[in-house]
Amino acid sequence: MLKSVKTFVLAGTGALALGGLIVVGPALATPGSGFAPGPIVTGNFDPFLTISHKDARWPEWDLLFKTKDQTDLGVDVLTVQVGGYSGWHSHAGPIYVTVKAGSVTWYNGADCSSRTFNVGDTYIEPAHKVHNVQNTGGDVATLVAVAPRPHGAPGRLDAPAPSCAN
Repeated sequence: MLKSVKTFVLAGTGALALGGLIVVGPALATPGSGFAPGPIVTGNFDPFLTISHKDARWPEWDLLFKTKDQTDLGVDVLTVQVGGYSGWHSHAGPIYVTVKAGSVTWYNGADCSSRTFNVGDTYIEPAHKVHNVQNTGGDVATLVAVAPRPHGAPGRLDAPAPSCAN
């Protein structure tokens, strides 16, 4: 009798936990709306070290880009409809963004601070920083993103909305 009660309790607990995952799991993600990423290309590189050499024409400019493992480098065009948004997410590597058309507001998930970027502006989305991008302008926005990331890592890591966004 005691063994069957334990089995029932364990089975019931497992079912509740699984049920909670099914119900709560999807609610944690914050999918976008009116936000369409369009991958152009992704290439894969062996570990590398790139160092620019100083040039008299640009004496103050220098570059160091180093990877320690296989790296995927993606280039994407993202279209954000008026009022559209990406949903809260992060990335496994930094994202280098240029606004090609329209304007977007970038929301920081740590404190919900924001910054608006317009045509011609560039910005960097730091790796592992939860954020949301929204078209707060009156025209469709187009972004071009260059995204280095660990080989095989997804381009986007969904995240729940931060407490400051509620």
